[in-house]
Amino acid sequence: MSDISIVLIEDHDLTRMGLKAALQSHVGLNVVGEAANATQGLKLLETTKPDVAVVDIGLPDMDGIELTRHFKLHQGENGQSNTKILILTMNDSEDTVLAAFAAGADSYYMKETSINKLTEAIQATYAGNAWIDPAIANVVLKKMRSGLPMETVPSDQPKTVKIEALSPEYGQVLETYPLTQRELEILELIVDGCSNSQIAEKLYITVGTVKTHVRNILNKLCADDRTQAAVRALRSGLVG
Repeated sequence: MSDISIVLIEDHDLTRMGLKAALQSHVGLNVVGEAANATQGLKLLETTKPDVAVVDIGLPDMDGIELTRHFKLHQGENGQSNTKILILTMNDSEDTVLAAFAAGADSYYMKETSINKLTEAIQATYAGNAWIDPAIANVVLKKMRSGLPMETVPSDQPKTVKIEALSPEYGQVLETYPLTQRELEILELIVDGCSNSQIAEKLYITVGTVKTHVRNILNKLCADDRTQAAVRALRSGLVG
């Protein structure tokens, strides 16, 4: 299996150098290029066609959201390789998060998270799974839950994020091991943000029983945690 090729677009030299060194130390990851601004970054993406581009929002000439919008539009028009965009930022405001996904970002990663989490995010993004930082997951879930399009700013130019259904392998798992009615009830409450104790209270069952059901749900949805399960449930239409 070939390495995941990565381009770093980050204007702070020390941050970019640190990220490059950390990522290069992980087996299976290969940083094939780096840029300090959006103009260089767009040219680099066109020439190197990496698997994943790690893009900082706060670029000097064009912010990372606008870069993402330009690149995704150009990518779609020219049939370029399917480069995934992972936004790198310290901004967790609702407007910024939703604007990033509306622009076509595939994943959203908060800078203060560990480098191990970043490698996990890159691998998930490369595999075609949106990696949403837990710090901003509730923002995305709330918007998806409302059924409203995620709009960019300014609001007079609405863009919507394409919500994909479960990938074939997940669908096959669910066909083989479908969720029970009780599991669907619990999944609905997970999406609503309920804790295990709150679910137990609402359904008049023990916390231990809830934990067992949650574990089964995660297994059937091939999810690593409750947030990922909730996102997949919403995307696939398992809950409305």
